[in-house]
Amino acid sequence: MKLSRADRSLLAEWSFTIDRSLLIALVSLVIIGVVLSAAASPAVALKKGLPAYYFVERHIFFAALGTVLMIVISFFSPAGVRRLAAGLFLAAVAGMIAVRFSGAEINGAQRWLNIGSYSLQPSEFAKPAFIVIIAWLFGEASSRSDMPALPFGLALWAFFAGLLVAQPDVGQTVLISSTAGLLYLLAGLPAVGAGILVLVGSGGMWLAYEYFPHVQSRFLKYFGSAPLESSQAGRAIQSFAEGGLFGRGPGEGTIKSILPDAHTDYIFAVIGEEYGAIACVALLGVFAFITIRAMRRAAGEPNAADRLAIQGLALVFALQSLINIGVNIGLLPPKGMTLPFISAGGSSMLALSITAGMLLALSRRRPDPQRLKKPRWIPAIDEVQIAGPNPKS
Repeated sequence: MKLSRADRSLLAEWSFTIDRSLLIALVSLVIIGVVLSAAASPAVALKKGLPAYYFVERHIFFAALGTVLMIVISFFSPAGVRRLAAGLFLAAVAGMIAVRFSGAEINGAQRWLNIGSYSLQPSEFAKPAFIVIIAWLFGEASSRSDMPALPFGLALWAFFAGLLVAQPDVGQTVLISSTAGLLYLLAGLPAVGAGILVLVGSGGMWLAYEYFPHVQSRFLKYFGSAPLESSQAGRAIQSFAEGGLFGRGPGEGTIKSILPDAHTDYIFAVIGEEYGAIACVALLGVFAFITIRAMRRAAGEPNAADRLAIQGLALVFALQSLINIGVNIGLLPPKGMTLPFISAGGSSMLALSITAGMLLALSRRRPDPQRLKKPRWIPAIDEVQIAGPNPKS
């Protein structure tokens, strides 16, 4: 079906304004995730006493649902994205509060709500919504002095971070705080405030180390004299050495049968062992392309709130990817964080699809009303009124 630029339908407008390179890269990442899930998940499923393709089928289902969700959201206007973010954030916060009373506890953390046979992690859905809202608040704070947007933004930040710490989820707290801090700087807000935020963040990390045993344990193992003795991290690092440049071949890896989280947190190690370092670099290139492409589109966005939202969504996507990869290759202490669109997990897949949909919607080409000029032969109404009637007539 061919679409003409004279066509004013919603589909035609979307087709000519969407960033096709960004869309293709995101959809390609989803497809790559499905292929890699087929390689990494069966061994984990059998180890857990489940059918071999249990996680693969779930991954395909959520990938398909997420792709539809991403495309639908990409049709939204910037105002529609902000309305979606507000509603989604309220619903996710309600879910995070409900988790404190009835959520399932897994590995010492309460982050999930059981809905039938599925588990839902509300904090994953709050993440993109929070980024869009705080980008709007920081944008307003940088352009309007008559609105207390900055205090509201900082209060919202502290509230959301507090909910994450209560679960506890220190990794997600660091992720959203790092992203919000970078948005603060990108918005051009007072540098003194940035210094205060760094001090608060440093103090928060120290408190997490002091009061959360699992955080202290991970840091001690990471900075210990023999970090490779840490079971999951050490085996993940070893898998890259065994994979070499070209890998041992699809399905030939052994790490996925050893690590309990090979299909989620450590799937990058599975890729390294079975497909090699070249495949890992290529995948890293896709993540880099998506981030750089989004940042370039943001650079041309005249509206501060939309520009910051694009930058924030791209940053949270990039930082989450870097954290997961950094843990897999031993550059960061172990942290349970998924690799976007590659790791298994329904909540993560759907939340990242919402993030991608918002990114596509906000980065669409739209005319800037400030740059639109009227033809010189059409006089403005004000000019006619000022000139008055022609005295010669």
